Amino acid sequence: MREVLRGIRHTVGTAPGGKTPATADLIARLLAVCPETLIGRRDRALVAIGFAGAFRRSELLALAVADLTALPDGLRVVIRRSKTDPEAAGQEVAIPRGSQLCPVETLQAWLTAAAITEGPLFRPVSKGGTIGPSPLSADGFVRALKRRAEAAGLDPALFAGHSLRAGFLTSAAESGADALKMAEVSRHKSLDTLRRDVRRANLFKAHTGAGFL
Repeated sequence: MREVLRGIRHTVGTAPGGKTPATADLIARLLAVCPETLIGRRDRALVAIGFAGAFRRSELLALAVADLTALPDGLRVVIRRSKTDPEAAGQEVAIPRGSQLCPVETLQAWLTAAAITEGPLFRPVSKGGTIGPSPLSADGFVRALKRRAEAAGLDPALFAGHSLRAGFLTSAAESGADALKMAEVSRHKSLDTLRRDVRRANLFKAHTGAGFL
């Protein structure tokens, strides 16, 4: 059997290595295990906002207080530079207050607890509770995500920086969201790319052989 599988890989290649999309149900599990500590509040806000805005990792970690505008229905967030905006013209995304994951509430709780009124939203926190002035690093973000996944009884190896963005798109697709509305949040310039990302995330969902294999 090993020889057969090796022959298949040699003939058709191997699929790109993917991570688990952190869908809404998994996000709820991650949020539930974040303790009421500074690090816990930060991680809860990091996960909730990262998911709600379908942010790329670099976009999320670059956010600052000045990028937020509070509105009755939630937050308007300005992304100063992103993969699809190399000239830094700026893109806006709405973060609803929500009634289940409550991303705006979790962010406000973190900012209040950390006494952050300007500068980077998400920052490193030492074990002693000291909050750094600089943005959280990419490695720090991934460690936070994996830490909460492990605490929730999930395999941390299956989660990566793209998991929140992929999870939002997967959840939106499963709820029947319109592709154009999804692209407004995710800022995909190509609907073909959006469909490919969602299709890859949903590879085994509603598989035609699920009922008899």
